[in-house]
Amino acid sequence: MPESPDDFSERSLDEVLRIEAENRAWNKRLRQENTALVDSRLAKHISQEEYTARRQSANEDAAECKRQRSILVNEIRCRRDSHASS
Repeated sequence: MPESPDDFSERSLDEVLRIEAENRAWNKRLRQENTALVDSRLAKHISQEEYTARRQSANEDAAECKRQRSILVNEIRCRRDSHASS
């Protein structure tokens, strides 16, 4: 998933929800890719060095995905809370 903005104030709730769904799909793909990476290493299809480099990249992607999810969840929560109190 490409980097999304940290400020969603100009986006509609529907857009934020769509981006959050894309983030969930990205997270699922990252987990599948991580499983395939581990399987490749266990089957000795890749070297330890390649595994380590790809794992580091995967960890960075996972951290960014988690960061974006946190921002999205907070944005959705704030909008729903403000709508409920209106």
